[in-house]
Amino acid sequence: MRWLQSILSPLLIATALLAATIFSPVLAMEKIIRKPIVADYGLDDPQFTNSINHLLRVPLIGGNKVTELVNGDAFFPEMLAALRAAQRSITFENFIWRSGKISDQFIEILMQKSRAGVVVLCVVDGVGRLELKPADRKRLKESGVKFETFNQVRWFKPWNWNHRTHRKLLVIDGKVGFIGGMCIADEWTGNATLRDHWRDTQFKVEGPVVGQLQGVFTDNWTRTKSAVLHGSNYFTTLPPQGDVLAQYFQSGPYDGAENARMLYLYSIAVARKSIRIAHSYFIPDDLAIGMLLDARKRGVRIEVIGPGVIDHNIVRRAARSRWRKLLEAGVEFYEYQPCKYHNKIMIVDDQWVTCGSINFDDRSFRINDESNLNVLDAAFAKRQIQLFEADKEKSDPITLEEYNGRPCHIKLVEACCGLLKSQL
Repeated sequence: MRWLQSILSPLLIATALLAATIFSPVLAMEKIIRKPIVADYGLDDPQFTNSINHLLRVPLIGGNKVTELVNGDAFFPEMLAALRAAQRSITFENFIWRSGKISDQFIEILMQKSRAGVVVLCVVDGVGRLELKPADRKRLKESGVKFETFNQVRWFKPWNWNHRTHRKLLVIDGKVGFIGGMCIADEWTGNATLRDHWRDTQFKVEGPVVGQLQGVFTDNWTRTKSAVLHGSNYFTTLPPQGDVLAQYFQSGPYDGAENARMLYLYSIAVARKSIRIAHSYFIPDDLAIGMLLDARKRGVRIEVIGPGVIDHNIVRRAARSRWRKLLEAGVEFYEYQPCKYHNKIMIVDDQWVTCGSINFDDRSFRINDESNLNVLDAAFAKRQIQLFEADKEKSDPITLEEYNGRPCHIKLVEACCGLLKSQL
């Protein structure tokens, strides 16, 4: 009966997903980019930086320091310490905030800072806050924290259900920022040693690019409150903190439409040596597959690390339905085994890194509000490659022979889940 369960479980989830999103106007939005991006130059050509600055409408700026923080044991203490040091403002946007031990630590500090006169502004997704207890929301608000919900889930507004904010950013005093894939929930704690915990990377950002992080936060703050944030509490002159060239951009169906998808496709187009993709959700569409195949023809080595353990099996099944042509072309696939894999990082030609909240799938590319940090720096890329290789050591390679030898009922499930790739 296990084989029957393996068929029915993801199909039931798929049916529920389709039913939940059928009324959404975002569901019907057509893709804007339909033709391959072709570039006869690489990252070292000024044409790349000139183009990406204007395509994403925010410039690459120098003088930054970006520090990778691997797993909850590293990033939660760093974030909590930064919150304790806040003097003027805390601006925080996230997808999931779930009551628990780590949530209690955030809540206590946010309450203390608010009572001390620090302006504390929070935007949390309407779906992502469903498991944050009303009592926790109440004590935040009673302490003076401005807690706002993005697209609150209401039964009489089903057209809002599909449009979520998936952004994860925290800015303190307009000077220090944190971005990545982390949510406030206990499964992000620890060091990725427990099966039901997440392997994730967060990035601490210092320097002039933090102003761009703050600018992205103001987008959904304005959408939820109809108010504009300005002044020295949020924006200030930021002196150089390092020598990293970086930019932080936003994407969403109603602002910067397909910025995320364009960034990934353009990065693939300029690749000349290597593409490393570490993603929890890797479900490329036909255009992305075609461009990855073109990159292979140019001699680009492509490696993809995805989850061997995942929270929604339908996503893993849908992702695997897209692999055949890529495997046949020599793309190398690995599935991370110790625990759930939640990285959202791509490294191109050992010097260009994009990281943040964006998954390599249609939901992130076209439906969710998203944001990513792009870094053009060989030293930073080298550190991310080292982490990539460490994750690869803990992953199982997936060969073409193994893929073709999947049982028929698994192939059927994956084909059916693949039909819903536009909503995953």
